[in-house]
Amino acid sequence: MFDPTSRYARLETAQITLTDGRTVAYLQRRFLPQGRTLPLLATVTVIDGDRLDLIADRTFGNSLLFWHICDANDAMKPDELTAEPQRTLRIPIPQI
Repeated sequence: MFDPTSRYARLETAQITLTDGRTVAYLQRRFLPQGRTLPLLATVTVIDGDRLDLIADRTFGNSLLFWHICDANDAMKPDELTAEPQRTLRIPIPQI
């Protein structure tokens, strides 16, 4: 259903039957890992104008893997990671 690099690729699909008899499929919840437990590939210092997709492309060679950086830095609001230049971000080894 999802691209193998998607953060949702490993989630199980479940079903629920509604009171009117319809069955609805949905994805199980994705629990965020503790960032400090993820194996570290590198650290990166944010520069003015940086975006997570650009950082992911520079470090992983794939801008769609930005979510790994979010996970490694315990980010619930991804834009906050690049809001302040000079912030150091943990870049994990992608777990794909």
